[in-house]
Amino acid sequence: MYGDRVLAGQVTHTALFISLIAAGAWVSVPAPPVPFTLQTLFVLLAGAVMGRAAVVPVALYLLLGALNLPVFHNGAAGVGVFLGPTGGYLLGFLPAAALVGIAYEGDSPLRHAAGLTTATFAILLSGVAWLLVSTGMPLSVALLVGLVPFLPGDLIKAAAVAVIAKRLKSRVGSVR
Repeated sequence: MYGDRVLAGQVTHTALFISLIAAGAWVSVPAPPVPFTLQTLFVLLAGAVMGRAAVVPVALYLLLGALNLPVFHNGAAGVGVFLGPTGGYLLGFLPAAALVGIAYEGDSPLRHAAGLTTATFAILLSGVAWLLVSTGMPLSVALLVGLVPFLPGDLIKAAAVAVIAKRLKSRVGSVR
């Protein structure tokens, strides 16, 4: 790794985003059955900064939580979290990071917005699908508790990522 600036940057970004996603899990507003957190902001930002390589820190974050490190919302940990109502949202982080990452590998602001929006819905729909399976609630109820309350905040987080990524790109010259 010595002398390889690209690899050093990827390792640094990976550690940074694992830490930010975990810290975002602690910024939590309890709401049954799924709390509001800042994790999605950092998952989307990882994609904007790292491109499709953002899947690595997200996968490692999920692995750390599965290995019982208290990195999920409010210090939750273990494989059981994936089996509970939040499991679908957590697993939705993987395709979301990839979608934003692929979108940010181009320079089009429209492509960036589409990637952020698609990624946001990937997380939410993955969460709703798992709510249906894990709780047995009807689709209408799963949408009402697992999608509708999160839409405004998640769209604001996506907009924030667009602004942050644009500022980072203007300061650094390249986000990746």
